[in-house]
Amino acid sequence: MKLAIVILNWNGKVLLETFLPSIIEYSSGYEIYVVDNASTDTSIQFLESKYPSINCIKLSKNLGYANGYNESLKQINADVYCLLNSDIEVTKNWLTAVVDIFYNEANTHIVQPKILDYNKKNYFEYAGAGGGYIDKLGYPYCRGRIFDSIEEDKGQYDDRIEIFWASGACLFIRASSFKALGGFDNTFFAHMEEIDLCWRAKNKGFNIVYTGASTVYHVGGASLHSSNPKKTYLNFRNSLYTLVKNTQHPLIIVVYLRLILDGLAGLRFLFQGKFKHMIAIVKAHGSFYRTLPRLIKLRQKSIKINPLKGQLSSIVWSHFILKNKHHNKLNK
Repeated sequence: MKLAIVILNWNGKVLLETFLPSIIEYSSGYEIYVVDNASTDTSIQFLESKYPSINCIKLSKNLGYANGYNESLKQINADVYCLLNSDIEVTKNWLTAVVDIFYNEANTHIVQPKILDYNKKNYFEYAGAGGGYIDKLGYPYCRGRIFDSIEEDKGQYDDRIEIFWASGACLFIRASSFKALGGFDNTFFAHMEEIDLCWRAKNKGFNIVYTGASTVYHVGGASLHSSNPKKTYLNFRNSLYTLVKNTQHPLIIVVYLRLILDGLAGLRFLFQGKFKHMIAIVKAHGSFYRTLPRLIKLRQKSIKINPLKGQLSSIVWSHFILKNKHHNKLNK
């Protein structure tokens, strides 16, 4: 099985200096690619002088996460892609359990390892943690992370389990599956495109698996910090995009409920004095409504089965009203 590790880079020379050594040390026998999203720092010069054996794909402009991978993966010949953030530290044998799953489970198309916090290594990291889930209104959450509540890693998610979505921070996917799904949706640019991809995979009956036998450490927020209103805008907009494209629930009902809940989120930002984040939610909804006709057309093409059956009705209600902070306290 030919596995390619593909790292998307944008002005991340410092991150490459920090994290490439562990990737090279613990990925012997597998090809490593760095896809440069038209960086303006010295990333290319650093790679060419320090790591000339690493394959470097140079894009002519910054295409974001979604299209950056879509374009670069066309140039990579592999059976499995590992889409790896540039701010990830990998560990010894991180690939062993993942490769075994792809060898032994023909219907497993996507795999995520355990993702812990690079700066607090005994805690889960926001982006992916112990595997991703989604509620019936399209709000994502993880085992080990519900909104801003982060669990300590005590071995509670050292299992192998089917999940709903895998984090784009470290996502393994069969090349044939990526092509069958048409890759990422370019309109997302960044944030939640992996959830959309995974939901489309679920709609086709593809299996997505988490394995706690593989561990990586993620810095998080290296390209766009959570304090940046642009991240709020992309998260809320792309969440709505994903919901409309993929849900089987009546659109009028789910969009109406999301309008109410997102409005409450905006008020929460207002009371916290985060006015720019509140405005970002308003702009996200404006973009969503302008794009709605295209999203409905995509929705008609994507739905095959109902993977939301058995999923949580509302993570917002469970977390903020019932005060459930840990995944094992959630009731579906």
